[in-house]
Amino acid sequence: MINGYWERAEFPWALIEKMSSLGIVGGGIEGYGCPPMDPLSAGLINMEINRGDGSLGTFMAVQAGLAMKAIAACGSEQQKQRWLGPMARLEKIGAFALTEPEHGSDSVSLETTASPDGGSYVISGSKKWIGNGSIADVVVVWARDTSDGAVKGFLVEKGTPGYNASVMEGKASLRAVWQAEIGLDGVRVPAENRLPGANSFKDCARVLTGTRSACAWMALGHAVSGFDAALTYAKRRKQFGKPLASFQIIQQRLVRMLADVTAMQLYCVQIAK
Repeated sequence: MINGYWERAEFPWALIEKMSSLGIVGGGIEGYGCPPMDPLSAGLINMEINRGDGSLGTFMAVQAGLAMKAIAACGSEQQKQRWLGPMARLEKIGAFALTEPEHGSDSVSLETTASPDGGSYVISGSKKWIGNGSIADVVVVWARDTSDGAVKGFLVEKGTPGYNASVMEGKASLRAVWQAEIGLDGVRVPAENRLPGANSFKDCARVLTGTRSACAWMALGHAVSGFDAALTYAKRRKQFGKPLASFQIIQQRLVRMLADVTAMQLYCVQIAK
């Protein structure tokens, strides 16, 4: 069912609605309506979703791995109570706005600013390649506080004036998930929307570090799918009157693929343990 969405570069809302009833979003976060789940179970879910489609896997990684875990790790009790349950049920969509047009891997050098103004912060700058950024109900925006130069996290809610997001087009991969380029033009958020546990880039890095094992499981899902596709094709495709899988050189390549996939599985299981 995902293939049509991929071809049209269309977000698969119908599939997201089906996922909402499975109770698989937010595993690893304790309480707040999130599903109780050990690391191995969470990893296997990530593997299987990405085995089916990397776009859905990326949506899950942003929703549960970045946005929800940022709120869970750095948010106030009130922020957790308000957002985590609805996000786990996919009633609310989240995004994680860190990278910028001039700062991707060197995101610690981000230029977006947050200026204290009375009981609010005024956020200005730009972000790029932000998954869910055009559809999110709440966006975790990382910006540099002009009062002390520290990188801090802020919750920008849907409909806030000055927040403008446009879907990035022409992608060659992950076509069924939308990334956004975001402009923040004097976006005013109340001081209570600042994540109190996010007081430096180290806190942002702590959230990112917590998602690295999920990235390994995602890669494993892609690898398993690639092996399945190669094996199926080799069995069906005939040359010189025989299936490709009957030739030793093809068998040797498939065995090497399977060995690599098995090694990846063992690595991921060890990380989960």
